[in-house]
Amino acid sequence: MSGQTYQVIDPSTGEVVETFEHTSDAEIQRAITASAVAYASWKDMPITDRAVVVRRIGDLFVERAVDLATIMSQEMGKSVAEGMEEIEFCRAIFEYYATEGPALAADQEIQTTSGGHAVVRKLPVGPLLGIMPWNFPYYQVARFVAPNLMLGNTILLKHAASVPRSALAIAEIISDAGVPLGAYENVFATHAQLETIIADPRVQGISLTGSERAGSIVAALAGKHLKKCVLELGGSDPMVVLDTDNLDDLVDKAWSFRMYNSGQVCNSNKRMIVMSDLFDDFVAKLADKALAVENFSPMSSRAAAESLSALVDDAVSKGATLHAGGVLGSGPAAYYSPAVLSGVTENMRAYREELFGPVAVVYRVSSDEEALDLANDTPYGLGGSVFSTDTDRAERVATRLDVGMSNVNTTAGEGADLPFGGVKRSGFGRELGPLGMDEFVNKRLTYIA
Repeated sequence: MSGQTYQVIDPSTGEVVETFEHTSDAEIQRAITASAVAYASWKDMPITDRAVVVRRIGDLFVERAVDLATIMSQEMGKSVAEGMEEIEFCRAIFEYYATEGPALAADQEIQTTSGGHAVVRKLPVGPLLGIMPWNFPYYQVARFVAPNLMLGNTILLKHAASVPRSALAIAEIISDAGVPLGAYENVFATHAQLETIIADPRVQGISLTGSERAGSIVAALAGKHLKKCVLELGGSDPMVVLDTDNLDDLVDKAWSFRMYNSGQVCNSNKRMIVMSDLFDDFVAKLADKALAVENFSPMSSRAAAESLSALVDDAVSKGATLHAGGVLGSGPAAYYSPAVLSGVTENMRAYREELFGPVAVVYRVSSDEEALDLANDTPYGLGGSVFSTDTDRAERVATRLDVGMSNVNTTAGEGADLPFGGVKRSGFGRELGPLGMDEFVNKRLTYIA
């Protein structure tokens, strides 16, 4: 959890553009109270009426897409084109839950052996705290907010300290869409204030997307106060290449996915595990792509770029090969040139730690079993992919990945209707799809004898 000042720092220059004050303690208490008061009426609104409001939120995201993408670009370096894609995804998420939400929240009759009548009703639980990251400033919020507003929960939202303008833009959209006062409260909270919010008996759950350290702190606080939490943390997803009949196309897919959002994606293909007969050509083609890049976006911050550079430098100093890129630009800007790295071994930090930036790491293996052993030799378990012309072979390998999301012949199955989440140190719980509406809910049994 970040205690830094809420600031807009342009990562292309390192310039501090604007600073925002922390929310006062009194305002935190007002926001919690407002959220609890709004819950009392929001939960009783017919779900079909809530759906109209939720759908309107998605529409407003698209109507304001250019402004939102521009804000993202200045706050965390995302290209405007990628920002527009993110905003379209937000609309898809709100549209999905507005359309499917009533059915997903419908009563479920269950068979009994006692002759009685049993129904499970899916009910909201109350105010929720969302702690959101900077790498997808709108999408991450959308996937938490859309299903929970549909259910009738209310939201207290603490966004990353580096994207305060995005946070305010979201709050404005949600208000303009017709969400009642108090049902969505944006707070620029401190560490201590987050602890206060989590401890408050009116707050019923916490969802965090962020670092392992932040997840550990939030999980401990949630456990202390007996609150449900959902955590989406780091990832070091394997992309296993068994064989291919079109290496150029496969390299295109691998490179594009790895470099998306300047490599700052939780479920990016951070470890490319390639069969020995393809390895040399695969690495050479990746290196050609890296060398051909002339213009690239900055990373989110100078600190992020320096941390990534330190990981790569450590690997190279211990024998890894840097085939292209990997140049840290001059400060205070946050540029780090797209890189290709191979020869990473267990004595290097890059073997265990997440490389959250534009670095493609490639490993050589000689068998399906060796590929699986390497793929699963990580503390993370978010996603993974397996590629082969033999789909059955790829699926056999993919089913043995220790991950929350297993993909065959695609880098990632992504969509508003597909659940997202991991295992091991990548966290727990799911967002998006039917499972995204199944986390912060009272599955209340009604039994009539």
